[in-house]
Amino acid sequence: MKSQQPDNQVNVLIAIVLSMAVLLGWSYFFATPQMEAEKARQARDAATKSAPSTIPTAAAPSATSGAQAPAAAIAATKPATREQAIAASPRIAIETPSLRGSIALKGAAFDDLSLVNYHETVDPKSPNIVLFSPLSEVGGYFARLGWASSGKPVKVPDSETLWTAKTPGPLKPDSPVTLEWANGEGLIFRRIVSVDENFMFSINDEVENTSTSDVALKPFARLFRFGAPKTPSVWIQHEGLLGVPGDAGLQEITFHNATTEPPARFDGKTGGWLGITDKYWASAIIPDQKVAYNANLEGEAPKDAKQLPMFLAEFESVPMVVPAGSVASVKTNLYAGAKKASLIEKYGEDLGIEKFDLMIDWGWFYFLTKPMNHALTWLYGILGNFGFAILALTVIVKLLFYPLANKSYVSMAKMKKLQPQMEALRERFKDDKSRMQQELMQLYQKEKINPAAGCLPILVQIPVFFALYKVLYTSIDMRHAPFIGWIQDLSAPDPTSIFNLFGLLPFGVPAFLLVGVWPIIMGITMWIQMQLNPPQPDPIQQQIFSWMPLMFTFLLATFPAGLVIYWAWNNTLSIIQQWYITKQQGAEIHLGANVRRTFGPVLRLFGMGSESKG
Repeated sequence: MKSQQPDNQVNVLIAIVLSMAVLLGWSYFFATPQMEAEKARQARDAATKSAPSTIPTAAAPSATSGAQAPAAAIAATKPATREQAIAASPRIAIETPSLRGSIALKGAAFDDLSLVNYHETVDPKSPNIVLFSPLSEVGGYFARLGWASSGKPVKVPDSETLWTAKTPGPLKPDSPVTLEWANGEGLIFRRIVSVDENFMFSINDEVENTSTSDVALKPFARLFRFGAPKTPSVWIQHEGLLGVPGDAGLQEITFHNATTEPPARFDGKTGGWLGITDKYWASAIIPDQKVAYNANLEGEAPKDAKQLPMFLAEFESVPMVVPAGSVASVKTNLYAGAKKASLIEKYGEDLGIEKFDLMIDWGWFYFLTKPMNHALTWLYGILGNFGFAILALTVIVKLLFYPLANKSYVSMAKMKKLQPQMEALRERFKDDKSRMQQELMQLYQKEKINPAAGCLPILVQIPVFFALYKVLYTSIDMRHAPFIGWIQDLSAPDPTSIFNLFGLLPFGVPAFLLVGVWPIIMGITMWIQMQLNPPQPDPIQQQIFSWMPLMFTFLLATFPAGLVIYWAWNNTLSIIQQWYITKQQGAEIHLGANVRRTFGPVLRLFGMGSESKG
């Protein structure tokens, strides 16, 4: 048999190398660190339960010069549990279609919020997601707003101040509440809080000066978080401190970097916002977009294993002079809830919040990610099933790239038809490589074939794959979204495993052996797609191609089921497309021959096949 130069396999090899780089990078940067981080978290949780934690002392940031320091705002004695901490202060309840919780009258802190429509597990009876919590031995996550003296010291409300509820509550979208406190020196502080049906609070702070002299005050807002998220962070999405402090642009500081790097300070900014984000949940403090402020993003590492790290996002506006006998006010917005893209974008537009949509980490390919997210959300609204929306979006993407892919497959089919002529040229000029390349190029030009045409679709689909993966990973709509059958959470890996016959055998398997039905389907479709091409003449290449689907099956088993379903469906559409175009061009489809070559020995062993000829 004549040796074949594998020119027509270069594109496929490039695809394999790039894909393996992506998947190995995923395994190295995400899967393994995720399992290690989870083990470390469990160890920390065990240590936390066995010993009470303490909160690190934080120095007052320069951005809030004159205001009470964070350390001073924290009670020396911490309740043991969240429930005890909530019970330590009288409260006004919060009741909306999206939020449940309360505002502490002690300190007027927003420190008790749960998300009504989101649960910890796929079981709708499981506890709701808790976002804000008052400070306790298990941590704390809350927002505080207030006033700091500027110039002559005056008595201002602090974390120990007990406010009076002028309206009984509860706080509802159509029922604002008013809090009030007088400092006994002629200043009356009044806070009017309203909330919409989703996750946005509007806080209007007023100061009435009944004294005989002018007073200068600086309004501020702070987000405190003690303790990092329980779930490990991943490289594909930012988790930690973030914000857009005016013209400084988007700032992202991971939880880890916040405790190891100096604070990020921004002076004299106007517009924007500051916040703290997890994968699916976020909080943000939003100043008046026309008033100048100083901002600060920082973290503090624990001093020992019993302590919790502290994270702080804050701003302090320029001083306001409240003349005697007058009232001054400042409006601040507080966002606390789920990172739902359409909702966040609407807030940015309606309230004029600068770059508020960047609360969601769209990544480098945001010009692809955002449209894909909107398309997926639209399809989800029509189809009512996020899995079917993924399948429909895959078809749309395939149609958009059809001309490009069609050109690639036509070029590959023509290359197959020219294989005998190419082999003849290689044999004829086997001792003159330069002449052989010239003759091959002339043949390509004559037949109007571009040997590199197959590379372009591969290169184009890499950013598309990353963008779609980011959408599927970050979309809160996919969280706990069922598909069909056993897939009850598209954001989690396929829970079945071939190693216990998909649950038929009565034992569990380790996480690294959870190779479920959908990863296997994906591996099969990948193998079929590869078998549409002729076998590689080089034995090493042939071995690589033979083992590639199996390797991808194990690697993708750790991916969210939604992405694996996308990949398997995309492979299926590619098989149909390549088969059709190959038949149209009159080129040979090698699937049958490759199946007989691969499984012939097994079939003959059971008397189900015969020796193939030729």
